Amino acid sequence: MKVGVARETAPGERRVALVPETIAKLKSAGLEVLVEAGAGSGSAIPDGAYSDAGASIVSSDDLYAQSDVILRVQKPSAAEAARMRSGQAVVGLLQPLIDPRLAASLAERGAVAVSLDMLPRTLSRAQTMDALSSQANVGGYKAVLMAANAYGRYFPLLTTAAGTAKPANILILGIGVAGLQAIGTARRLGAVVKAYDVRPETREQAESLGAQFVQLKTAIDATGAGGYARQLTPEEQAAQQAELNGVIATMDVIITTAQVPGRKPPVLVTAQAVRSMKSGSVIVDMAASALGGNVELSKADETITTENGVTIIAPENLPATMPAGSSQFYSRNISTLLLGMVKDGALNLDWTDEVTAATVITHDGQVRSEPVRKALGLEPAAATPTTGETKT
Repeated sequence: MKVGVARETAPGERRVALVPETIAKLKSAGLEVLVEAGAGSGSAIPDGAYSDAGASIVSSDDLYAQSDVILRVQKPSAAEAARMRSGQAVVGLLQPLIDPRLAASLAERGAVAVSLDMLPRTLSRAQTMDALSSQANVGGYKAVLMAANAYGRYFPLLTTAAGTAKPANILILGIGVAGLQAIGTARRLGAVVKAYDVRPETREQAESLGAQFVQLKTAIDATGAGGYARQLTPEEQAAQQAELNGVIATMDVIITTAQVPGRKPPVLVTAQAVRSMKSGSVIVDMAASALGGNVELSKADETITTENGVTIIAPENLPATMPAGSSQFYSRNISTLLLGMVKDGALNLDWTDEVTAATVITHDGQVRSEPVRKALGLEPAAATPTTGETKT
């Protein structure tokens, strides 16, 4: 079986799906690796490094013509999806809940679509495949560095002959993978860190990294399925927001990380809250996207300064700003997932496997993922075989 590594074409995307160090694992499983020329250039990986690792460098046309499986980071564009043939597989962060029409178009072409962002993250064995977590880890780290760069003062307490600089007060909203990395990074830079999440069980995690957990009087347990927070009701959100605004007003830096897969991110920092902040304060909205963000005033992929002097940074793709590190993590995630679906050198889909059942969103001309079918307004799919495997 031939596995192709596509060059990413999404604006600003510098990551690559596979790094040279991972190729040996695929080859030992009987797979041949093809790499599109220039695929690793954004991550400072020359074609020669892939050749030295045993991969073949090919053109874009040859990649699509020869590959049985195509590995990518971002979802393919409409033009790239149109190049897929029946039986050919594509593996990546396909965002099927945000763009279900892409899944439908891949199904129409008979392609097999495997989306890492549909991985059941609560499975212990899925941790090494969890690309959302690995990339969120990178994002949380970089968000703090961006905030420190934009903040006009020191993060740590600093005593010099010229006087003493007070440490920055930082608030992390959302204590998931990105939030925990942000806490750890901000603490290492010497800031005073507070953190808040609507899931009470995250308190211990935040405090273990040295953050002070913000305990609201209107505290609400919003623990949801799959390790995510559930969406608050309008009444719950209003009560929480009113109290949270008072905390926000005292902060120098705020980093927001709360996202709900396939849905608009919750607004955690309102325009009113921003207006209450001091001039020179910085907000980094990690949830910023075309769907919106955690900050009411943020504009996706832009940096703005409000009338009262608050800088709001809303990067859409933080992991792509650290392409070498994020690609290394992602390569391990995607190769582990792929190798779990390979048997005797071929793609062999076991529908009794929880990872396969969740991540394979199209197969045999059909959209098989129930969440994606629901997003498309389709009827539930026919029952999945309880035993047996499908070779592709």
